[in-house]
Amino acid sequence: MFESLEQATGLKIYPRSVAGADGTTYFLARGPQGKVLGIQGDTTGFERNSQFAIHNSQLLYPLTLANAAALRARLPWLAPVPLGLRTSAGCGDRLGQATPGHIRALRRVGDIAPILAQQSMRENVRTLRTPQQVLDDAMWGVFQEGWREPWGADADHLKTPDDIDICAAAGYTFYTVDPGDHVDNAAHSASPETLRAKFDALPWDELEDSPAALRARTLGRTFDLRTFTLEFDEVSLLRAACKYGRAIAHTKRMYRHLAAVMGNRPPSTTLRRGSRQGSGQAFELEVSVDETETPTSPLEHFFIAGELQRLGVVWVSLAPRFIGRFEKGVDYIGNLNVFEAEVIRHVAVLRHFGGYKLSLHSGSDKFSIYPIVARHTGGLVHLKTAGTSYLEALRVTAQVEPALFREILDFARGRYETERATYHVSAELRQVPAAGTFSAAALPGLLDQFDARQVLHVTYGSALECFGTRLKALLDEHEEAYAAALETHFVKHLRPFKRNEK
Repeated sequence: MFESLEQATGLKIYPRSVAGADGTTYFLARGPQGKVLGIQGDTTGFERNSQFAIHNSQLLYPLTLANAAALRARLPWLAPVPLGLRTSAGCGDRLGQATPGHIRALRRVGDIAPILAQQSMRENVRTLRTPQQVLDDAMWGVFQEGWREPWGADADHLKTPDDIDICAAAGYTFYTVDPGDHVDNAAHSASPETLRAKFDALPWDELEDSPAALRARTLGRTFDLRTFTLEFDEVSLLRAACKYGRAIAHTKRMYRHLAAVMGNRPPSTTLRRGSRQGSGQAFELEVSVDETETPTSPLEHFFIAGELQRLGVVWVSLAPRFIGRFEKGVDYIGNLNVFEAEVIRHVAVLRHFGGYKLSLHSGSDKFSIYPIVARHTGGLVHLKTAGTSYLEALRVTAQVEPALFREILDFARGRYETERATYHVSAELRQVPAAGTFSAAALPGLLDQFDARQVLHVTYGSALECFGTRLKALLDEHEEAYAAALETHFVKHLRPFKRNEK
Protein backbone atom coordinates (compact mmCIF):
# COMPACT_ATOMS: atom_id res chain seq x y z
CA MET A 1 0.00 0.00 0.00
CA PHE A 2 2.80 2.40 0.81
CA GLU A 3 3.92 2.48 -2.86
CA SER A 4 0.51 3.82 -3.93
CA LEU A 5 0.61 6.37 -1.11
CA GLU A 6 4.03 7.53 -2.27
CA GLN A 7 2.72 7.95 -5.78
CA ALA A 8 -0.29 9.89 -4.56
CA THR A 9 1.61 12.19 -2.20
CA GLY A 10 5.02 12.44 -3.84
CA LEU A 11 6.52 11.87 -0.39
CA LYS A 12 8.57 9.12 1.18
CA ILE A 13 6.26 6.88 3.21
CA TYR A 14 7.57 4.89 6.17
CA PRO A 15 6.16 1.49 5.20
CA ARG A 16 5.76 0.07 8.71
CA SER A 17 3.70 3.09 9.74
CA VAL A 18 0.78 2.41 7.39
CA ALA A 19 -2.19 1.39 9.52
CA GLY A 20 -5.93 1.23 9.05
CA ALA A 21 -8.79 1.57 11.52
CA ASP A 22 -12.52 2.01 10.92
CA GLY A 23 -12.07 2.70 7.23
CA THR A 24 -9.34 5.34 7.65
CA THR A 25 -5.69 4.90 6.72
CA TYR A 26 -2.89 6.55 8.69
CA PHE A 27 0.78 6.81 7.77
CA LEU A 28 3.96 8.75 8.47
CA ALA A 29 5.56 10.53 5.55
CA ARG A 30 8.67 12.56 4.94
CA GLY A 31 8.83 15.56 2.68
CA PRO A 32 10.49 18.96 2.33
CA GLN A 33 8.83 20.12 5.54
CA GLY A 34 10.09 17.11 7.50
CA LYS A 35 7.96 14.32 8.91
CA VAL A 36 4.19 14.63 8.60
CA LEU A 37 1.15 12.58 9.52
CA GLY A 38 -0.91 11.41 6.57
CA ILE A 39 -4.59 10.54 6.86
CA GLN A 40 -6.79 9.07 4.15
CA GLY A 41 -10.36 9.09 5.36
CA ASP A 42 -11.94 10.57 8.48
CA THR A 43 -9.84 13.51 9.74
CA THR A 44 -12.20 14.73 12.44
CA GLY A 45 -10.38 16.04 15.48
CA PHE A 46 -6.98 16.52 13.87
CA GLU A 47 -5.23 19.89 13.87
CA ARG A 48 -4.58 21.29 10.40
CA ASN A 49 -1.78 23.52 9.21
CA SER A 50 -2.11 25.58 6.05
CA GLN A 51 1.48 24.94 4.98
CA PHE A 52 0.70 21.30 4.28
CA ALA A 53 -0.82 20.59 0.90
CA ILE A 54 -3.75 18.33 0.20
CA HIS A 55 -2.83 15.42 -2.08
CA ASN A 56 -5.99 13.94 -3.58
CA SER A 57 -7.86 12.47 -0.62
CA GLN A 58 -4.81 12.38 1.64
CA LEU A 59 -4.40 15.18 4.14
CA LEU A 60 -1.04 15.91 5.70
CA TYR A 61 -0.85 17.08 9.28
CA PRO A 62 1.99 18.37 11.50
CA LEU A 63 3.30 16.22 14.35
CA THR A 64 1.80 18.39 17.08
CA LEU A 65 0.82 17.48 20.62
CA ALA A 66 -2.85 17.69 19.64
CA ASN A 67 -2.41 15.37 16.67
CA ALA A 68 -0.43 12.89 18.77
CA ALA A 69 -3.34 12.72 21.21
CA ALA A 70 -5.89 12.38 18.39
CA LEU A 71 -3.89 9.57 16.79
CA ARG A 72 -3.57 7.69 20.08
CA ALA A 73 -7.34 7.83 20.39
CA ARG A 74 -7.69 6.20 16.94
CA LEU A 75 -4.83 3.66 17.28
CA PRO A 76 -4.76 2.36 20.88
CA TRP A 77 -1.44 0.55 20.44
CA LEU A 78 0.22 3.97 20.29
CA ALA A 79 -0.55 4.53 23.99
CA PRO A 80 1.81 3.21 26.69
CA VAL A 81 0.54 0.51 29.04
CA PRO A 82 1.80 -1.22 32.19
CA LEU A 83 4.23 -4.06 31.54
CA GLY A 84 3.95 -5.91 34.84
CA LEU A 85 6.54 -8.54 35.70
CA ARG A 86 7.79 -9.13 32.19
CA THR A 87 11.53 -8.72 31.69
CA SER A 88 11.83 -5.12 30.62
CA ALA A 89 14.25 -2.43 29.49
CA GLY A 90 14.01 1.32 29.72
CA CYS A 91 15.33 3.07 26.62
CA GLY A 92 15.89 6.68 27.55
CA ASP A 93 16.08 9.13 24.65
CA ARG A 94 17.43 12.60 25.34
CA LEU A 95 17.05 13.76 21.75
CA GLY A 96 13.63 12.37 20.88
CA GLN A 97 14.96 10.54 17.81
CA ALA A 98 16.13 7.17 19.15
CA THR A 99 12.92 5.14 19.33
CA PRO A 100 13.14 3.62 15.80
CA GLY A 101 16.61 2.26 16.57
CA HIS A 102 15.50 0.97 19.96
CA ILE A 103 12.56 -0.84 18.36
CA ARG A 104 14.74 -2.45 15.70
CA ALA A 105 16.96 -3.89 18.43
CA LEU A 106 13.90 -5.13 20.32
CA ARG A 107 12.62 -6.87 17.19
CA ARG A 108 15.96 -8.61 16.65
CA VAL A 109 16.17 -9.88 20.23
CA GLY A 110 12.50 -10.45 21.05
CA ASP A 111 10.81 -11.21 24.37
CA ILE A 112 11.86 -8.00 26.13
CA ALA A 113 9.15 -5.49 27.05
CA PRO A 114 10.31 -1.93 26.37
CA ILE A 115 9.80 1.37 28.11
CA LEU A 116 10.29 3.72 25.18
CA ALA A 117 9.53 7.03 26.89
CA GLN A 118 11.79 7.55 29.89
CA GLN A 119 13.20 10.79 31.21
CA SER A 120 13.68 12.28 34.66
CA MET A 121 12.66 15.78 35.62
CA ARG A 122 16.35 16.69 35.84
CA GLU A 123 16.84 15.46 32.28
CA ASN A 124 13.76 17.37 31.12
CA VAL A 125 15.29 20.58 32.42
CA ARG A 126 18.62 19.87 30.77
CA THR A 127 17.14 18.86 27.43
CA LEU A 128 14.49 21.63 27.39
CA ARG A 129 11.69 19.11 26.88
CA THR A 130 8.46 18.47 28.75
CA PRO A 131 7.21 15.05 29.90
CA GLN A 132 4.49 15.30 27.24
CA GLN A 133 7.05 15.93 24.50
CA VAL A 134 9.13 12.97 25.66
CA LEU A 135 6.12 10.66 25.52
CA ASP A 136 4.94 11.99 22.17
CA ASP A 137 8.41 11.69 20.59
CA ALA A 138 8.45 8.04 21.60
CA MET A 139 4.93 7.57 20.25
CA TRP A 140 5.85 8.93 16.82
CA GLY A 141 8.75 6.47 16.77
CA VAL A 142 6.38 3.65 17.66
CA PHE A 143 4.09 4.76 14.83
CA GLN A 144 6.97 5.02 12.36
CA GLU A 145 8.15 1.49 13.11
CA GLY A 146 4.69 -0.07 13.37
CA TRP A 147 5.41 -1.46 16.84
CA ARG A 148 2.19 -3.19 17.99
CA GLU A 149 3.50 -4.83 21.17
CA PRO A 150 3.00 -3.33 24.64
CA TRP A 151 5.35 -0.51 25.58
CA GLY A 152 5.67 1.65 28.66
CA ALA A 153 6.38 5.25 29.63
CA ASP A 154 8.53 5.91 32.71
CA ALA A 155 8.22 9.14 34.67
CA ASP A 156 11.70 8.69 36.03
CA HIS A 157 13.20 9.79 39.35
CA LEU A 158 10.21 11.72 40.64
CA LYS A 159 10.81 13.63 43.85
CA THR A 160 7.64 15.64 44.48
CA PRO A 161 3.85 15.24 44.14
CA ASP A 162 3.89 18.05 41.57
CA ASP A 163 6.16 15.89 39.40
CA ILE A 164 3.57 13.12 39.57
CA ASP A 165 0.76 15.47 38.55
CA ILE A 166 2.58 16.63 35.42
CA CYS A 167 3.46 13.11 34.29
CA ALA A 168 0.04 11.65 35.06
CA ALA A 169 -1.57 14.35 32.90
CA ALA A 170 0.77 13.39 30.06
CA GLY A 171 -0.26 9.72 30.20
CA TYR A 172 2.67 7.94 31.83
CA THR A 173 2.10 4.44 33.14
CA PHE A 174 5.32 3.74 35.11
CA TYR A 175 6.38 6.01 37.98
CA THR A 176 9.86 5.85 39.50
CA VAL A 177 9.84 7.43 42.95
CA ASP A 178 13.25 8.65 44.05
CA PRO A 179 13.37 9.24 47.84
CA GLY A 180 17.16 9.68 47.78
CA ASP A 181 16.97 13.17 49.29
CA HIS A 182 15.40 11.60 52.39
CA VAL A 183 18.03 8.86 52.87
CA ASP A 184 20.30 9.55 55.85
CA ASN A 185 23.67 8.51 54.46
CA ALA A 186 25.40 9.49 57.70
CA ALA A 187 23.56 6.67 59.49
CA HIS A 188 25.65 4.16 57.58
CA SER A 189 28.65 4.81 59.84
CA ALA A 190 27.10 6.54 62.86
CA SER A 191 27.78 5.38 66.41
CA PRO A 192 25.13 3.44 68.34
CA GLU A 193 24.49 6.49 70.54
CA THR A 194 23.91 8.70 67.51
CA LEU A 195 21.68 6.07 65.92
CA ARG A 196 19.46 5.89 69.00
CA ALA A 197 18.92 9.64 68.90
CA LYS A 198 18.16 9.54 65.17
CA PHE A 199 15.85 6.57 65.69
CA ASP A 200 13.77 8.36 68.33
CA ALA A 201 13.46 11.38 66.01
CA LEU A 202 12.03 9.47 63.03
CA PRO A 203 8.57 10.58 61.78
CA TRP A 204 6.73 7.76 63.53
CA ASP A 205 3.28 9.18 62.84
CA GLU A 206 3.99 9.24 59.10
CA LEU A 207 5.39 5.73 59.36
CA GLU A 208 2.21 4.64 61.19
CA ASP A 209 4.48 2.90 63.66
CA SER A 210 6.34 3.24 66.94
CA PRO A 211 9.86 2.38 68.10
CA ALA A 212 8.53 -0.34 70.40
CA ALA A 213 6.37 -1.91 67.67
CA LEU A 214 9.23 -1.97 65.16
CA ARG A 215 11.55 -3.60 67.68
CA ALA A 216 8.91 -6.14 68.66
CA ARG A 217 8.28 -7.40 65.13
CA THR A 218 11.95 -7.42 64.12
CA LEU A 219 14.37 -8.20 66.95
CA GLY A 220 14.79 -11.76 68.13
CA ARG A 221 13.41 -13.23 64.90
CA THR A 222 15.09 -15.22 62.17
CA PHE A 223 13.84 -14.58 58.65
CA ASP A 224 14.23 -17.61 56.39
CA LEU A 225 14.89 -16.61 52.76
CA ARG A 226 15.50 -20.21 51.66
CA THR A 227 19.06 -19.68 50.44
CA PHE A 228 20.08 -17.86 53.64
CA THR A 229 18.65 -16.35 56.80
CA LEU A 230 18.54 -12.77 58.05
CA GLU A 231 18.58 -11.52 61.62
CA PHE A 232 18.51 -7.95 62.92
CA ASP A 233 20.44 -7.05 66.03
CA GLU A 234 19.79 -3.75 67.80
CA VAL A 235 22.43 -1.80 65.88
CA SER A 236 21.63 -3.18 62.42
CA LEU A 237 17.94 -2.41 62.93
CA LEU A 238 18.65 1.12 64.11
CA ARG A 239 21.02 1.68 61.20
CA ALA A 240 18.52 0.46 58.60
CA ALA A 241 15.67 2.44 60.14
CA CYS A 242 17.66 5.65 60.49
CA LYS A 243 19.13 5.39 57.00
CA TYR A 244 15.87 4.65 55.19
CA GLY A 245 13.01 5.54 57.56
CA ARG A 246 12.36 9.02 56.19
CA ALA A 247 12.75 7.71 52.61
CA ILE A 248 10.10 5.09 53.32
CA ALA A 249 7.75 7.74 54.68
CA HIS A 250 8.32 9.87 51.58
CA THR A 251 7.70 6.90 49.28
CA LYS A 252 4.42 6.22 51.07
CA ARG A 253 3.34 9.84 50.58
CA MET A 254 4.25 9.75 46.90
CA TYR A 255 2.51 6.41 46.34
CA ARG A 256 -0.71 7.53 47.95
CA HIS A 257 -0.69 10.76 46.01
CA LEU A 258 -0.11 8.79 42.81
CA ALA A 259 -3.00 6.44 43.60
CA ALA A 260 -5.27 9.42 44.20
CA VAL A 261 -4.22 11.12 40.96
CA MET A 262 -4.76 7.94 38.99
CA GLY A 263 -8.27 7.64 40.39
CA ASN A 264 -7.40 4.75 42.71
CA ARG A 265 -7.03 2.44 39.76
CA PRO A 266 -5.23 -0.68 40.94
CA PRO A 267 -1.45 -0.74 40.69
CA SER A 268 -0.23 -3.47 38.38
CA THR A 269 2.26 -6.13 39.43
CA THR A 270 1.01 -9.30 37.77
CA LEU A 271 0.91 -8.85 34.00
CA ARG A 272 2.79 -11.73 32.42
CA ARG A 273 4.20 -12.52 29.01
CA GLY A 274 1.74 -12.17 26.17
CA SER A 275 -0.75 -10.07 28.10
CA ARG A 276 -1.74 -6.51 27.33
CA GLN A 277 -3.44 -4.13 29.70
CA GLY A 278 -5.50 -1.35 28.24
CA SER A 279 -4.20 2.19 28.64
CA GLY A 280 -5.44 3.91 31.76
CA GLN A 281 -6.36 0.70 33.58
CA ALA A 282 -3.44 0.66 36.01
CA PHE A 283 -0.15 2.21 36.95
CA GLU A 284 3.17 0.82 38.06
CA LEU A 285 5.53 2.03 40.75
CA GLU A 286 9.28 1.63 40.93
CA VAL A 287 11.12 2.47 44.14
CA SER A 288 14.64 3.77 43.58
CA VAL A 289 17.24 4.10 46.33
CA ASP A 290 20.20 3.82 43.99
CA GLU A 291 21.31 7.46 44.04
CA THR A 292 22.77 7.29 47.54
CA GLU A 293 26.30 7.45 48.86
CA THR A 294 26.43 3.93 50.32
CA PRO A 295 25.27 0.52 49.05
CA THR A 296 21.96 -1.02 50.00
CA SER A 297 22.75 -4.27 51.80
CA PRO A 298 20.39 -7.25 51.45
CA LEU A 299 19.41 -6.68 55.09
CA GLU A 300 18.49 -3.06 54.29
CA HIS A 301 16.65 -4.17 51.15
CA PHE A 302 14.66 -6.53 53.38
CA PHE A 303 13.86 -3.71 55.80
CA ILE A 304 12.74 -1.35 53.00
CA ALA A 305 10.53 -3.97 51.34
CA GLY A 306 8.98 -5.10 54.61
CA GLU A 307 8.12 -1.56 55.70
CA LEU A 308 6.70 -0.56 52.33
CA GLN A 309 4.57 -3.68 52.28
CA ARG A 310 3.32 -2.96 55.80
CA LEU A 311 2.29 0.53 54.66
CA GLY A 312 0.32 -0.85 51.71
CA VAL A 313 2.68 0.34 49.00
CA VAL A 314 2.60 -1.85 45.88
CA TRP A 315 5.56 -1.74 43.55
CA VAL A 316 6.67 -3.59 40.44
CA SER A 317 10.42 -3.02 40.73
CA LEU A 318 13.01 -1.78 43.19
CA ALA A 319 16.44 -0.33 42.45
CA PRO A 320 18.93 -0.75 45.28
CA ARG A 321 22.33 0.91 45.38
CA PHE A 322 24.51 -2.06 44.50
CA ILE A 323 28.04 -2.59 45.68
CA GLY A 324 30.72 -1.59 43.21
CA ARG A 325 30.50 1.39 40.92
CA PHE A 326 27.75 2.00 38.34
CA GLU A 327 29.36 4.93 36.57
CA LYS A 328 27.78 6.59 33.56
CA GLY A 329 28.51 5.25 30.11
CA VAL A 330 31.02 2.54 31.08
CA ASP A 331 31.07 -1.04 32.30
CA TYR A 332 30.67 -2.10 35.93
CA ILE A 333 33.65 -1.34 38.14
CA GLY A 334 34.15 -3.82 40.95
CA ASN A 335 34.67 -7.46 41.86
CA LEU A 336 32.23 -9.56 39.83
CA ASN A 337 32.27 -12.47 42.32
CA VAL A 338 31.32 -10.18 45.19
CA PHE A 339 28.65 -8.54 43.04
CA GLU A 340 27.19 -11.92 42.11
CA ALA A 341 27.01 -13.01 45.76
CA GLU A 342 25.11 -9.82 46.61
CA VAL A 343 22.73 -10.19 43.66
CA ILE A 344 21.84 -13.71 44.82
CA ARG A 345 20.85 -12.29 48.20
CA HIS A 346 18.93 -9.36 46.74
CA VAL A 347 16.95 -11.79 44.57
CA ALA A 348 16.17 -13.94 47.61
CA VAL A 349 14.76 -10.84 49.32
CA LEU A 350 12.50 -9.89 46.43
CA ARG A 351 11.19 -13.43 46.14
CA HIS A 352 10.49 -13.52 49.89
CA PHE A 353 8.14 -10.57 49.45
CA GLY A 354 6.22 -12.16 46.60
CA GLY A 355 8.37 -11.30 43.62
CA TYR A 356 9.06 -8.00 41.92
CA LYS A 357 11.73 -6.90 39.49
CA LEU A 358 15.28 -5.99 40.44
CA SER A 359 16.00 -2.73 38.66
CA LEU A 360 19.43 -1.78 37.33
CA HIS A 361 19.79 2.00 37.22
CA SER A 362 22.68 3.58 35.34
CA GLY A 363 22.47 0.26 33.56
CA SER A 364 23.90 1.36 30.20
CA ASP A 365 27.00 -0.46 29.02
CA LYS A 366 27.31 -2.73 32.10
CA PHE A 367 27.97 -5.70 29.85
CA SER A 368 29.99 -7.72 32.37
CA ILE A 369 27.11 -7.99 34.85
CA TYR A 370 24.20 -8.63 32.50
CA PRO A 371 24.68 -12.42 32.38
CA ILE A 372 24.99 -12.54 36.17
CA VAL A 373 21.78 -10.60 36.78
CA ALA A 374 19.89 -12.49 34.09
CA ARG A 375 20.99 -15.85 35.47
CA HIS A 376 19.83 -15.20 39.02
CA THR A 377 16.69 -13.09 38.55
CA GLY A 378 14.95 -15.56 36.27
CA GLY A 379 13.51 -12.71 34.25
CA LEU A 380 12.50 -10.52 37.21
CA VAL A 381 14.67 -7.66 36.05
CA HIS A 382 14.33 -4.16 34.63
CA LEU A 383 17.30 -2.59 32.86
CA LYS A 384 17.35 1.21 32.77
CA THR A 385 19.43 3.00 30.13
CA ALA A 386 19.53 6.64 29.05
CA GLY A 387 22.71 8.43 28.07
CA THR A 388 24.10 5.63 25.95
CA SER A 389 21.69 6.56 23.11
CA TYR A 390 23.07 10.11 23.18
CA LEU A 391 26.60 8.70 22.91
CA GLU A 392 25.58 6.69 19.85
CA ALA A 393 24.26 9.92 18.36
CA LEU A 394 27.72 11.41 18.87
CA ARG A 395 29.28 8.34 17.26
CA VAL A 396 27.21 8.95 14.13
CA THR A 397 28.16 12.62 14.27
CA ALA A 398 31.84 11.72 14.42
CA GLN A 399 31.38 9.51 11.37
CA VAL A 400 29.41 11.86 9.12
CA GLU A 401 30.32 15.37 10.32
CA PRO A 402 33.69 15.35 12.11
CA ALA A 403 33.79 19.14 12.39
CA LEU A 404 30.66 19.25 14.52
CA PHE A 405 31.91 16.41 16.68
CA ARG A 406 35.19 18.25 17.26
CA GLU A 407 33.24 21.28 18.48
CA ILE A 408 31.18 19.15 20.86
CA LEU A 409 34.22 17.33 22.20
CA ASP A 410 36.17 20.48 22.97
CA PHE A 411 33.08 22.06 24.49
CA ALA A 412 32.61 18.95 26.69
CA ARG A 413 36.23 19.10 27.80
CA GLY A 414 35.68 22.67 28.94
CA ARG A 415 32.50 21.82 30.87
CA TYR A 416 33.47 18.48 32.41
CA GLU A 417 34.89 19.60 35.75
CA THR A 418 31.71 21.60 36.42
CA GLU A 419 29.18 19.09 35.14
CA ARG A 420 30.69 16.05 36.87
CA ALA A 421 29.60 17.41 40.27
CA THR A 422 26.17 15.76 39.99
CA TYR A 423 27.48 12.36 38.83
CA HIS A 424 29.53 9.48 40.18
CA VAL A 425 32.25 9.38 37.51
CA SER A 426 36.01 8.92 37.52
CA ALA A 427 37.09 10.00 34.03
CA GLU A 428 40.26 12.09 33.97
CA LEU A 429 40.27 15.03 31.63
CA ARG A 430 43.98 14.63 30.90
CA GLN A 431 43.11 11.34 29.20
CA VAL A 432 40.95 13.19 26.65
CA PRO A 433 43.14 15.38 24.42
CA ALA A 434 41.79 18.28 22.40
CA ALA A 435 39.81 17.33 19.31
CA GLY A 436 42.41 18.78 16.98
CA THR A 437 44.91 16.11 17.96
CA PHE A 438 42.80 13.38 16.36
CA SER A 439 42.39 12.53 12.70
CA ALA A 440 38.84 12.36 11.37
CA ALA A 441 39.12 8.58 11.11
CA ALA A 442 40.06 8.32 14.80
CA LEU A 443 37.15 10.36 16.15
CA PRO A 444 34.47 7.59 16.25
CA GLY A 445 36.85 5.48 18.31
CA LEU A 446 36.64 7.98 21.15
CA LEU A 447 33.17 6.63 21.84
CA ASP A 448 34.84 3.38 22.91
CA GLN A 449 37.30 5.05 25.27
CA PHE A 450 36.46 5.16 29.00
CA ASP A 451 37.38 8.75 29.79
CA ALA A 452 36.03 10.26 26.58
CA ARG A 453 32.68 8.48 26.99
CA GLN A 454 32.19 9.91 30.46
CA VAL A 455 33.31 13.41 29.53
CA LEU A 456 30.84 13.43 26.65
CA HIS A 457 28.10 11.74 28.69
CA VAL A 458 27.87 14.05 31.69
CA THR A 459 28.05 17.26 29.65
CA TYR A 460 25.04 16.39 27.48
CA GLY A 461 22.79 19.12 28.92
CA SER A 462 25.14 21.99 28.18
CA ALA A 463 26.09 20.46 24.84
CA LEU A 464 22.46 20.21 23.74
CA GLU A 465 21.82 23.78 24.77
CA CYS A 466 24.68 24.88 22.53
CA PHE A 467 24.59 22.33 19.69
CA GLY A 468 21.16 20.69 19.99
CA THR A 469 19.60 22.20 16.89
CA ARG A 470 22.52 21.26 14.68
CA LEU A 471 22.85 17.79 16.19
CA LYS A 472 19.16 16.98 15.77
CA ALA A 473 19.19 18.22 12.18
CA LEU A 474 22.18 16.01 11.43
CA LEU A 475 20.53 12.95 12.96
CA ASP A 476 17.33 13.68 11.05
CA GLU A 477 19.31 13.80 7.82
CA HIS A 478 21.11 10.57 8.72
CA GLU A 479 18.28 8.83 10.52
CA GLU A 480 19.06 5.42 9.04
CA ALA A 481 22.66 5.59 10.20
CA TYR A 482 21.52 6.54 13.70
CA ALA A 483 18.92 3.77 13.81
CA ALA A 484 21.49 1.23 12.64
CA ALA A 485 24.00 2.33 15.29
CA LEU A 486 21.38 2.09 18.01
CA GLU A 487 20.20 -1.29 16.81
CA THR A 488 23.69 -2.73 17.00
CA HIS A 489 24.37 -1.15 20.39
CA PHE A 490 21.08 -2.14 22.02
CA VAL A 491 21.16 -5.72 20.81
CA LYS A 492 24.27 -6.05 22.99
CA HIS A 493 22.30 -4.66 25.93
CA LEU A 494 19.16 -6.74 25.47
CA ARG A 495 20.36 -10.14 24.29
CA PRO A 496 21.76 -11.31 27.67
CA PHE A 497 18.32 -10.85 29.24
CA LYS A 498 16.38 -12.95 26.76
CA ARG A 499 15.18 -15.96 28.71
CA ASN A 500 16.32 -18.61 26.23
CA GLU A 501 19.76 -17.05 25.79
CA LYS A 502 22.77 -18.45 27.58
